Amino acid sequence: MNEQEVAAKELFMLYRGHFIQMHKNGVLEAYKKGGIEREIEITWYHEIMDKLTSELSIRDWEAMTGLEALAKYYQDARMLEGVMTFVIRHMMGADSIVKLMYAERLLSILQSLKSVLPDDKRYLAYQQTLKILEDISLKPLIIDPGHELERFNLKDKKSLNNRVKKSMDEIKTIRFTKLFSKE
Repeated sequence: MNEQEVAAKELFMLYRGHFIQMHKNGVLEAYKKGGIEREIEITWYHEIMDKLTSELSIRDWEAMTGLEALAKYYQDARMLEGVMTFVIRHMMGADSIVKLMYAERLLSILQSLKSVLPDDKRYLAYQQTLKILEDISLKPLIIDPGHELERFNLKDKKSLNNRVKKSMDEIKTIRFTKLFSKE
């Protein structure tokens, strides 16, 4: 890799391939000087996805937020696979706040990736998200230290359940719409 390509990769990774942000911050022209081909960019997007997926944690959700943002401008079904592997293995042991944050971000990712996801994968992801949301609503409020309700615009179990219900209604609307859109 030459100097311009190395500089371009550094910018690409710093901005996670978000060209609009590069433009807003005045670095897009510097990136373009690297003359990077689309295939290389796709490889870099995969590196970003793999890195963020490996950083998924129930202790914080920065990586999940990064994947949510990435899904808005880079469409790749692999992203959901990594997230679902983590969610299925770890989410049911998390506190109520973590479950809610992951469920809401997962819904956002599903919405962003809907055009590239096979129906069966989307359906399974919606079902798993619904399972997480139902678990939150049925169990008592469990909050780990450092997850104060106020930080998440929540007051109590009732306000948490209202957010859960909103997400559940969103899933049910999607399923209902899908059912009737095939006729």
